[in-house]
Amino acid sequence: MSSVAKFNNVLISKAREEVVRDALQSLFHSEYILLAEYIELMVPMLYSLYLVVLFHLPVSAYYPHTASMTAHELQGAVITILVAETPSIIIQFAKCHTSSNISQTTATMSSVTADYKLFTPLELSKDLVLENRIVYGPTTRARSDIETHVPLERNIVYYEQRAGAGLLISEGCGISEQGFGWHGAPALYTDEQEAKWKELVDRVHAKGAKIFLQLWHMGRQSHPTFHPSNEVVSASATQYEGGTTRDASGERTGFEKARALETDEIAEVVEMYRQCAIRAKRAGFDGVEVHGANGYLVDQFLQSTTNKRTDKYGGSFENRYRFLHEIVEALKTVFPAGRIGVRLSPNGVFGGMGSKDNNEMFTYAFNRLSEHGLAYLAMLDGFGFGYSTESRTLTAFDAKKAFKGNVMANNSYTRDTAEGAIRSGAADFVGFARLYMSNPDLAERFQNDWPVNPVPDYKYFWDAAMGDKGYNSFEQYKPTVEQQP
Repeated sequence: MSSVAKFNNVLISKAREEVVRDALQSLFHSEYILLAEYIELMVPMLYSLYLVVLFHLPVSAYYPHTASMTAHELQGAVITILVAETPSIIIQFAKCHTSSNISQTTATMSSVTADYKLFTPLELSKDLVLENRIVYGPTTRARSDIETHVPLERNIVYYEQRAGAGLLISEGCGISEQGFGWHGAPALYTDEQEAKWKELVDRVHAKGAKIFLQLWHMGRQSHPTFHPSNEVVSASATQYEGGTTRDASGERTGFEKARALETDEIAEVVEMYRQCAIRAKRAGFDGVEVHGANGYLVDQFLQSTTNKRTDKYGGSFENRYRFLHEIVEALKTVFPAGRIGVRLSPNGVFGGMGSKDNNEMFTYAFNRLSEHGLAYLAMLDGFGFGYSTESRTLTAFDAKKAFKGNVMANNSYTRDTAEGAIRSGAADFVGFARLYMSNPDLAERFQNDWPVNPVPDYKYFWDAAMGDKGYNSFEQYKPTVEQQP
């Protein structure tokens, strides 16, 4: 019987008090005391419960029959199973882990990290193999040219510094004038933009890295001032009323009501994705990723909270998925399927999202995306942008069960929780974004157990006025003689 099956049997047992008492004894057993402190290392065997414990979510979101258990009881039950099932793995992780990766000397850690799957190659397709399973995740930083949306020299340097990742995914890139909408973000729909992106890609390739372009249409999260038509479009005529954005001049303002795309306009938007992919291929990108997350246009079609259509793009799961399906089909005329990824965030609230049928809708999407033979499905399974309670949570483990292909887990991972996700089979590789902001050599720091800088202050994330401050102001780590590998 598997650990998960045993765990479920424990949880539904009527002898709850006895289970908890035994679990507490395991918690305070001296050999496993670190395990109680670093509970996130439960990931290797029970990934979904890691999220419950780490973020103190209602356990009923994952296992309804555990609703009366406290987080402490849940931790104990997890440990009881894991200690009996995999003591060698538990001891190894417990001894090597701290949140800052500086608990051991490099000499000690080298023997541990040498066995990490995080640092092993991953095949995305027969002609595309990553050197490791660490991904620089797409991170909007708003440091491109404000007028032309062209990447600048500082952007090129920024990506070069992060070339230690097995794969780099560009920040969200506007696919067209209609799709653009973030003050200071880059785009790729003009010759000038394409030329600068090519320079960036060439210099990243010179460092030995692989890089995908993220295709981004903001939909209703754009602002009318970015567009000659003075309007924003979406799946339906809805408005995000819960937040603010910046207009084309950089002034903070509210969102405005979107115009619903006409049925015959949708093919034109799909073509915008294809044309941007053509430019990306000419610029030398190794592949492209569809930004279907965080409440942007693709997400607006997928979710019932924003899709009120009554035509073939609305209503049923099949119809709401149709827009994404047509985008992927169009991209396959430019790149092989094995060089196309899709990013989704079924649990997020960013952009006013969260729908009661998300669990079913996104499970359907995961299964349908399997038909294409894609390079990967990127799953935002954490809570950096907030967490919706409208429907049952979907984790990377759920995505892995439904999607036939590589799954990338994303959001608030450390080196060891990432390793746990990979070892558990919940994910094949892991994206890091915020940690990469302040650690340009994050992959090297992880592998050598060098100190990891904390995530920078939020004000530096995506404010174009900050320039290099909080952007290219973080240096690579310089190890001491004792720390040399």
